[in-house]
This record gives sequence, structure tokens and C-alpha cells, in this order.
Amino acid sequence: MLIAILIFIAAGLAEIGGGYLVWLWLRESKPLWYGLIGSAILILYGIIPTLQSFPSFGRVYAAYGGVFIILAVLWGWVIDKKTPDLYDWTGAIVCVIGVSIMLWAPRS
Repeated sequence: MLIAILIFIAAGLAEIGGGYLVWLWLRESKPLWYGLIGSAILILYGIIPTLQSFPSFGRVYAAYGGVFIILAVLWGWVIDKKTPDLYDWTGAIVCVIGVSIMLWAPRS
């Protein structure tokens, strides 16, 4: 379980970090190398989730979506200095609950 969580976190950081560098390049006129490094990190993001042991692509990406939402809220708070409000946290918690149901519900 811990390995699965660490892989989800690594994928989330790769997607957010890579996307952030591309954002800075295109939206805030940073040098081209920001975009190139960001793009390379986004390719890595595409690979990381394949390390999961879950057999279903859809469930892996659904679970990752919940982790991504939490990481995105935290990224905005720490990196962009935008303090999340009650609705940000409530929405993130609802997503994580939904993902938990999808992943760990007993199935026959």
C-alpha cells in the first residue's frame, strides 16, 4: 500500500511540476528550457503510473486523480501562495473519499 501511495505522489508531482514549468514558459515568458524540461517531466509522468500493481488502467487513473487533486491544492498553497479555502479542502476530501470507494470497495 505504501509503495502504491508513493507512486501516486511521484506521478502527481511529475504532472504538476512538468505542467508548471510549461505554464511558466508559455504564460510567463520564461526561457525555452523551462518548456523543454517541463515536457520531459510530463513524459516521465506518463511512465510512472505504469509502475502500479493495480490491474485496471481506469481505476489506477481514477485513484491518481484523487491524489492529484490533493497535490494540486497543496502546490497552489506552497508554490503559488494561494491559501486553499474551505471549499477547496471539502472538494478535495470528497474526491479522495470517492477514489477510496472505487479502489477498495469489495467486489465479487
